[in-house]
Amino acid sequence: MKKMHITTAAAGLLLLVGAGAAAAQDVVIEPEQETVIKEYVHKQPLASVKIPGVELSIGSTLPDTVELHEVPSVKYRYVVVDNQTVIVDPGTRKIVKVLQ
Repeated sequence: MKKMHITTAAAGLLLLVGAGAAAAQDVVIEPEQETVIKEYVHKQPLASVKIPGVELSIGSTLPDTVELHEVPSVKYRYVVVDNQTVIVDPGTRKIVKVLQ
């Protein structure tokens, strides 16, 4: 009986951890938002920056030293890193999308 409680508790913990990790990475940028962002970035070009030690992938966190730029009517911010437009959640500074 004791083993069953431990196994159930462990399974529940893994489920919670997995769900939290999935939720953190399941940011959806609607096609309309992506279009607005791409058009704005095209009209307001920025110089590309380099950020040593940061992988440009969804979920990576950008350091506070990186200036994030606003896109009107969109809650996310952007920066151009290594000539790629990176969309960032300003609250967490996590990358939510890398535009090609």
